[in-house]
Amino acid sequence: MELICPAGTPAAFKEAVDEGADAVYCGFRDETNARNFPGLNFTREELAASIEYARAKGVRTFVALNTFMTAGCERLWYSAADDAVAIGADALILADFGLMAYVAERHPQQRLHVSVQASASNPDAIAFLVDMFSAARVVLPRTLTIPDIARLARKIKCELEVFVFGGLCVMAEGRCSLSSYATGRSPNMQGVCSPASHVRYRQGPDGLVSELGNFTINRFGPNEAAGYPTLCKGRFDIADSQGYAFEDPTSLDVMDEIDSLRAAGVCALKIEGRQRGKAYVGEVVSTLRAAVDAAPAERSRLLARLRTLSEGQKTTHGAYEKRWR
Repeated sequence: MELICPAGTPAAFKEAVDEGADAVYCGFRDETNARNFPGLNFTREELAASIEYARAKGVRTFVALNTFMTAGCERLWYSAADDAVAIGADALILADFGLMAYVAERHPQQRLHVSVQASASNPDAIAFLVDMFSAARVVLPRTLTIPDIARLARKIKCELEVFVFGGLCVMAEGRCSLSSYATGRSPNMQGVCSPASHVRYRQGPDGLVSELGNFTINRFGPNEAAGYPTLCKGRFDIADSQGYAFEDPTSLDVMDEIDSLRAAGVCALKIEGRQRGKAYVGEVVSTLRAAVDAAPAERSRLLARLRTLSEGQKTTHGAYEKRWR
């Protein structure tokens, strides 16, 4: 199975290539990209140089144009697609059906992958995307179990890619309204979930308080590590108890299930983390490369190295096992 690795900067891109990625995914420095944060992403020139570097080492580059187009501003997304094709992207990762139609018509030879943001998770939806836009691969939402994936694989005619490690979004991808409710900035449209411009930390009487927009997201005691304030991973008063209402701060890790995923029909394993730095990318990619290539008995020892890099230093199988409280 291919190992699909993240890059938010040219330095992280080079690190992913050098540490064993089969493909690297990245995006432009604008709203076409669902990781549209200050200091991240690529100019056209940087991406062209990165693609050339990767190709020389036999590594492919996937360009994520995975937000939904704003009515009246479609040219931004069309131009990004044209530029990515001209630069030499091996695949475009798209979520918006209108942009898929544009690419299929203007660039019929360009390989098209369906982003997880499209939330395509049943045979009819995927068949539509394959038939209408010649989608070659679908990145599945993180809401399916492994038996779900196996049943799906038997009924479709394209490749399947799944997330196996990194940040875990509890929402159905492409359908989250929490961040835009709190900040007016949408992960699905502007590519920003819980933007830093709306984040504040202040010292309260009982410890550190984190806020997003006008909402208090969490309170941390004197010796408690403070996490980044996202609404879905906030701590709330619920009835007579207080806790994480949607999802605990934790990372996805299902690398111990890669044999089951292979048997289910998955062809590509994806690492989340385009907002992470070069050192994180290097450590995660090198470890997962070794784990993919290792015998099953060796994987636990290799994967133990990644626990300290996980959010909250905890990991979960998430919806792959659906072990809810």
